[in-house]
Amino acid sequence: MLSKRNADAGLGVLLKAVIAVTAVFLLLPVMMTVIMSFDSRDYLGQFPPPSLSIKWYTKFVQNGYLWSGLHTSLLLATAATAVATTIGALAALAISRMSAQWRDPITTAFLSPLVLPGVIIGFALLVAFSAVNVLPTFLKMLAGHLIITIPFTIRMTLIGLTGISATLREAALSLGAHERQAFFTITLPLAKNSIAAGAIFAFAFSMDDLTISLFLSDFNTYPLPVALVGLMRSNFDLTLAAAAVFLMGLTVVILIVLDRLFGLERVIGHGIYRA
Repeated sequence: MLSKRNADAGLGVLLKAVIAVTAVFLLLPVMMTVIMSFDSRDYLGQFPPPSLSIKWYTKFVQNGYLWSGLHTSLLLATAATAVATTIGALAALAISRMSAQWRDPITTAFLSPLVLPGVIIGFALLVAFSAVNVLPTFLKMLAGHLIITIPFTIRMTLIGLTGISATLREAALSLGAHERQAFFTITLPLAKNSIAAGAIFAFAFSMDDLTISLFLSDFNTYPLPVALVGLMRSNFDLTLAAAAVFLMGLTVVILIVLDRLFGLERVIGHGIYRA
């Protein structure tokens, strides 16, 4: 009995050590980036920096190339999130009401872009749009971002719809409500957290996408990740670190706003409604 308790205690200590090492592994690069963004040196030197300064943030604010990319990224992510959430929610609703014979293959078809490398999607879209060059660059990138964001909105919405008992909708219909009323009064309120979670994933992946945008952008219309790569190739300095910290801060602000509006735990952690 004593040896079993010792073994359990040893496993507990090992688990805590693994968690601590994992946390350090994930957070250390972020902490180093934040500290190096305040480096006062004019070059990328050894860590830690000898003194601190905000000059790299000043250069980031004054860099029109990066701000133009940020503006495009925000517009692109907002548009992709709105369209992908609408399409994904409607597609998930239709899939959830299909028979099992059709539900699985159609769901697999919609989620298939998740297993394709972004390079393949980007190159395929580049070839397709080159053959029919009628769309502006922004709409080309929007089409590419929809391909990678719609699967997330469909998947998250399906999770929420799966947990909604069909008897609730049937009860509403039996009491005289038509399909539209049942959807807006029963289905949509119960699935809203899952839809919101899909929108969060869509926005995050659109803001972070590089591979598809790299194929579809041009010198006038480009998102921030493409701008950062271009700056890294032409003039590698710690303005990149300042831009990265700015993006991290923007992400934290968005999460705080979502937590105040929806409750982040309810949006991400409890997307399934259990009747």
